[in-house]
Amino acid sequence: IIANPNCSTIQAVVALWPLHKEAGLRYVNISTYQSVAGTGMKAVQTLRDQSEAALRGESAPDDGVYPHQIAFNLLPHIGAFDDEGISEEEWKMVNESRKIMHLPGLKVSGITVRVPIFRCHGESITAQFEKELSPCRAREVLRSAPGVAVEDDPQKALYPMPVNGAGKDAVYVGRIRRDTGLDNAVSMWVVSDNLRKGAALNAVQIAELL
Repeated sequence: IIANPNCSTIQAVVALWPLHKEAGLRYVNISTYQSVAGTGMKAVQTLRDQSEAALRGESAPDDGVYPHQIAFNLLPHIGAFDDEGISEEEWKMVNESRKIMHLPGLKVSGITVRVPIFRCHGESITAQFEKELSPCRAREVLRSAPGVAVEDDPQKALYPMPVNGAGKDAVYVGRIRRDTGLDNAVSMWVVSDNLRKGAALNAVQIAELL
């Protein structure tokens, strides 16, 4: 049996794995901005209904999908919290990243946030490496990595966005830069369609490997 990982973990690992092979991962911090499609079709309808109500100046309908209004809001709450205040989704990110990359000692931290968009997850990732890895070299590595599309020219306002990633199979990476707080670290912005790469396409690619 081969498990299909969590959609937010998939896109992070697709971007991180080629960089790990290049310079050796030591630590990863991931902040996710996850669309309502990750919760299901009822959540998509909830966002639509609440957005329409808010624009009409009405109270947002509460159908119990989320603990608070999702329209025009951000919820740092995906899954149940443990006694330390770490959510189920955050633990999935930690444990699945270690398992997929065969790095049981990898240090992983982060926060997972539900955002009011219909599909595509965005992730702010900072990765620290054993060896020096320049942003320029990171771009080169990612451009040659399977399943990755680099969109990285911020001076021309070119970077990954959910509106461009929806319906596409690639994991889009941009805003690749030197981290200002850690040695040998690179920060980047990663976007992928959680309904395609995060679910359907990943299942197909796993089947192709069997």
